[in-house]
Amino acid sequence: MNIRRVPFDHPDAVKLNDEVQAEYHERYGDGGDATVLEPADFDPPRGLYLIAYDELGRPVATGGWRSQDENGEGNQDGDAELKRMFVVRQARGRGLARRMLAALEEDARAAGRLRMVLETGTEQPEAIALYTSSGYAPCTKFGYYRFHDDSRCFAKPLSS
Repeated sequence: MNIRRVPFDHPDAVKLNDEVQAEYHERYGDGGDATVLEPADFDPPRGLYLIAYDELGRPVATGGWRSQDENGEGNQDGDAELKRMFVVRQARGRGLARRMLAALEEDARAAGRLRMVLETGTEQPEAIALYTSSGYAPCTKFGYYRFHDDSRCFAKPLSS
């Protein structure tokens, strides 16, 4: 797997974002994630967006983080919010999400972020299993979906 830094509006990122939105709609029936994201949210050093390519150069996994600080929506100063973690169906079960997660955590830590936070939902049990097995624990809900019953928020300290 070849992991590359790309802008959030890169054509491959747009393609994978469309796929993840379709999957969210399939699972939740709500049209996809309504959280507002801007390409600049992922510009270093306040964020990062990555795509993993397979041996044939096809984009197969994606993920990013963006800086969040105290904002009245449940975030804390020093947060790095994980966004758009996704692996295409045909590439699942190979550890790509775990490798992507590790790369994002390492980058956020190097950027001085204090904890990684994420929001997922009850219809994504495999995501919840990935995060809990990677040291994430439930935290106070934050962000756009903080008042939704099927929302689940997790956090992990990024200290060495």
